[in-house]
Amino acid sequence: MAYRRRKKSVFKLLGKKQPKRHNDFDDRSIEGGFGMDWSISNETKKGIIIIFLFVMAALSFLGLFNLSGNFGKIIVKLISWLLGSLKWFFPVLAIAFGYFMLRADTYKIKVVNYIGTIFLVLGLAGLWHLQFDIENSTFAASNGLGGGYVGVILSLPLLSFMGFWGALIVCFAVFLVGLLLTFETSLYGLMWPVKLFKFVYSKISEMINNGQEVGDDYEEEEEINEDIEDELPEEELEESNEEDDDSEVAPQFEKKDVSITDEDDDTDKIVPKKFGKKIELPIELLVAKSGKPTSGDIKANQLIIKKTLSNFGIEVEMSDVNIGPTVTQYTFRPADGVKLSRITNLNSDLALTLAAHPIRIEAPIPGKSLVGIEIPNQTAAKVTMNEILAGSQFKNRESNLMMVLGKDVSGKPYFAQLDKMPHLLIAGSTGSGKSVCVNSIITSLLYQNSPDELKFILVDPKRVELPLYNGIPYLLTPVITDVKKTINALKWTTTEMERRFEVLSKAGKRNIAAYNKNATDKLPYIVFVIDELADLMSTSANDVEAGIVRLAQMARAVGIHLILATQRPSVEVITGLIKANIPGRIAFSVASLIDSRTILDTSGAEKLVGRGDMLYIGQDVSKPKRIQGVYISDRETHNIINYIKQQGTADYIEEIVERQSGGSSSGGGFYDDSGDALMGDAKDVIRESGKASASLLQRRLKIGYARAARILDLMEDQGIVGPADGAKPREVFLEKLGGVDTLKFASREHNLTGELRPTSDHQVEEIEEYDDENDEEFDDDEIEEEIIETLAVETTDNINDNTLDQVGDDSSDKTDNDEDFVDLDDSEKNEEESEAEEDNDNEAEDEMGNEDDSLKENHNHKKKKTFSEDEWT
Repeated sequence: MAYRRRKKSVFKLLGKKQPKRHNDFDDRSIEGGFGMDWSISNETKKGIIIIFLFVMAALSFLGLFNLSGNFGKIIVKLISWLLGSLKWFFPVLAIAFGYFMLRADTYKIKVVNYIGTIFLVLGLAGLWHLQFDIENSTFAASNGLGGGYVGVILSLPLLSFMGFWGALIVCFAVFLVGLLLTFETSLYGLMWPVKLFKFVYSKISEMINNGQEVGDDYEEEEEINEDIEDELPEEELEESNEEDDDSEVAPQFEKKDVSITDEDDDTDKIVPKKFGKKIELPIELLVAKSGKPTSGDIKANQLIIKKTLSNFGIEVEMSDVNIGPTVTQYTFRPADGVKLSRITNLNSDLALTLAAHPIRIEAPIPGKSLVGIEIPNQTAAKVTMNEILAGSQFKNRESNLMMVLGKDVSGKPYFAQLDKMPHLLIAGSTGSGKSVCVNSIITSLLYQNSPDELKFILVDPKRVELPLYNGIPYLLTPVITDVKKTINALKWTTTEMERRFEVLSKAGKRNIAAYNKNATDKLPYIVFVIDELADLMSTSANDVEAGIVRLAQMARAVGIHLILATQRPSVEVITGLIKANIPGRIAFSVASLIDSRTILDTSGAEKLVGRGDMLYIGQDVSKPKRIQGVYISDRETHNIINYIKQQGTADYIEEIVERQSGGSSSGGGFYDDSGDALMGDAKDVIRESGKASASLLQRRLKIGYARAARILDLMEDQGIVGPADGAKPREVFLEKLGGVDTLKFASREHNLTGELRPTSDHQVEEIEEYDDENDEEFDDDEIEEEIIETLAVETTDNINDNTLDQVGDDSSDKTDNDEDFVDLDDSEKNEEESEAEEDNDNEAEDEMGNEDDSLKENHNHKKKKTFSEDEWT
């Protein structure tokens, strides 16, 4: 004792804590002792229990048939004493528990399942033991009859307290409660035996009815044949018998001519299948496996946070701790007068002291006067779709457009309503969880709606994630992977939006929800999903952006919603117009603060840990809310899709991906004329002038150079103009424009290479060739007026273009010559025209039989004298 006191005093003087003294057995076990470690892992313990359950099941089953000797008899006697006649259920229960423990990774057994099994056995034994009255109840149990002593425990008090019928009701209720707790299902889920019975009964009834109809038809046919034989004379019967003998050699089947009439067309017209069946997706298609997060030492982390802040002069009072699937949130209340900016600036210092990266500080927490520090868990837990869909919050939802997003930092399920959102933008780096998020949103919508209530248009340029949905009746068109088809689908959706607005306007309704309440032909909601927006924007940015913005601005009221996902959160992809019209946004892990601000207009996404960790912001959330996204595996997705395909097939609308009316033949832009609203006016300018240049379009359309050059590039893609060739003007192919009849020759008439224009002879020859090809006749006066007007307009254009392009004496000389040409002496023109008229009269008198040829020759004569080749130069 004195030694121990002296030793204790020495430790006190040194300021050290005296080490804990172990007993001899602990010393031996720790330092070597017997040289054995008696600890057993949990997996080993579970394996031993599984083997024990299987052995007991096998021995008890053999004992029921006296095949396991005296040991089996003892086990059977014990089981009969407990369960009575229900002893046959013991091997089944033992095997079931052993199997579920063996497949614990797939089937997670909870405490509630064990409690449910106890209630199940207790209720069943009580029901089985109600066959005995109060006097014989105990005696029957001792002899292994009824429900054994387990049945006595429940039935005997109930019989003495409320009689037989009351005991029967209570025992049955206990049995039902046991079923619900054991299988974690609902009362509706327990109705499968009734459904099975109804299905079997309907099939049997159908078979019986079909058999009766066949029998009745056969009997009627026999009666008719007998009546005919009785009515026919014997001679005709003999002749018919001979004919039957001859017909045995002939073929059994004869070809018949089938005539198709209008009535057949009306009756056999193929009507598109209307899928009105409600698809009840069973929740068993989703895996129920979910783990538990490991947050580490919570108390130690609280002390570290408080001490670190105290070192920087910030006094705080620690509050609640919220353990989420991915992060743990430590909340505290700062002292009065402490600026929140001082706390947020200590992000790196707190990460250093807590040895955690990255951490996120939420100051303040919305709705609370607290500050939260979110630290990543040591082990993250998966959030499964099965777990959330089975919850009461999803079952008591207000809308069928509820999207399952995941769980927040406190572990509570979080949902978002697509109809209130009304559009969603998803962005993040590669592998952060965007595609899984899109699949989980689609799955949650499939679980709530029938194919008549909801339709999808899916776009996946990557051709990886969404094509597996092909064939389900929810799709309006097969999954789109082509850019041009995507633009056509956007056009079709815009047209459908305008049509729905007209329907709502005629019905006097404000939105689709009000219209569908009383409408007989309800309008389905349409969800347009684009999995990779960046690929589309890099190919046809203006067209795609125009379609998205148009739908985002107006489509909410008519039930059309957009879900856009991209892995490149840049301003070229997520433009200002798209952000302004899509308030609902989800940001996954990104590389930099700039990317986070591009998506959310605030920081935070750069501090996410990935693998489904997201920040969500919407109209109902003022600040970004951290959520761990739902995980749905490929196996679960395939199970759901295969189940839906078994219920019905898709009925596609082929017009969606085809070129819409008003678009270009090349499948180009979203506008009416392939990429620019002024494309039609530009075509008219080029058609009239016969040439194409950026300066010409700038002057005529009053636009800038960039837009004029872009219009020329679009025309080059369509084959209207040729490529640029240095200083030379572009070649024009006016036959591509269409709408040109008498001016079709203008492509050769207007010389773009600097040579002289063709004379009027060549022009009239082309008109004659054009008339012969198209069998059209034109009046000579109209031809003359049209040629004069065309040449005058093109000459004026040449004067203006040459004045701008040429510098020096050559330009001035050219301008003078053109002006001289325009200012021709009127007297000379009148003399030439009068001479031409006299010649025309003489030629008309000589050739009265060929009126058309004479008119054309008059026309040639006029043009030769009016516009000579010398005058052009």
